[in-house]
Amino acid sequence: MNLRDLEYLIALQEVKHFRKAAEKCFVSQPTLSGQISKLEEELGLLLIERTSRKVIFTHAGEDIAAKARQILLEVKGLKDIAKNYQAPLAGPLHMGLIPTVAPYVLPKIVPPIREHFPDLELFLYEEQTSALVKGLEEGELDCLILAILPDMERFGRIDLYREPLLLALPKMHPWHQRERVAIEELKGHRVLMLEDGHCLRDQALGYCFTAGAKEDTSFKATSLETLRHMVAADCGITLLPELAVPPAGEDHADLCYKRFVEPQPGRTISLVYRMHSVRRPCFNELAKLIQGLIQF
Repeated sequence: MNLRDLEYLIALQEVKHFRKAAEKCFVSQPTLSGQISKLEEELGLLLIERTSRKVIFTHAGEDIAAKARQILLEVKGLKDIAKNYQAPLAGPLHMGLIPTVAPYVLPKIVPPIREHFPDLELFLYEEQTSALVKGLEEGELDCLILAILPDMERFGRIDLYREPLLLALPKMHPWHQRERVAIEELKGHRVLMLEDGHCLRDQALGYCFTAGAKEDTSFKATSLETLRHMVAADCGITLLPELAVPPAGEDHADLCYKRFVEPQPGRTISLVYRMHSVRRPCFNELAKLIQGLIQF
């Protein structure tokens, strides 16, 4: 048994297809199939039920695949420890970001990161929160930049910044000349929201429901840009994070943005990592740099 055999088994469990698993592992299908068979023979167990239509894992196969994930994660941890002692701010770093952060933060932080840490190989992934958390738990990602949710206590975190949420209105809305709006004034209004899966949706809904506003369930956006265009078309109002709002002086077309009366609604964006990650020194330095770059 070797680590590569465990990687084959995990890939097969993920895609439930021999050809796709082989492609994922960059080997031929016969190679992958043969090594899985050898693993079964060595363990004395049937791990997979092979049918003409699909791959079905046995209970033993599921349990062993789960253990294989833990083993590979531990092996990665050993390699990370070695790299961390050799050069804490060098080598590959796989970072995930949520879609409501990535387009607005990456242009501000990537050039300085490359300048300050030239030996760091940064790999970036934009996904919704659940996919990022899964990648972090399974060792595919080293750290995340996202909005903290209540069920994330099992991870380590470094808060980077607190970002206010602004009210986006059509240009001719009755409030368009107001300096600020009280969150309570949203009572009775219908607010456009992102689709399920975005953590910003949960946070914005929390503020709106507390204020007595309701979600416009006739439409759910896939991105902040879609929300922006819907508001510009006079289809409703919404809450947008400040970094997604164009700077003052730029053409806002058919939109206007209003700050809320204090205390302003907002969200905390944090750098999140596995609790006992040996790359904490690297995360500390990255966080310090990002905190200096993004301020409100």
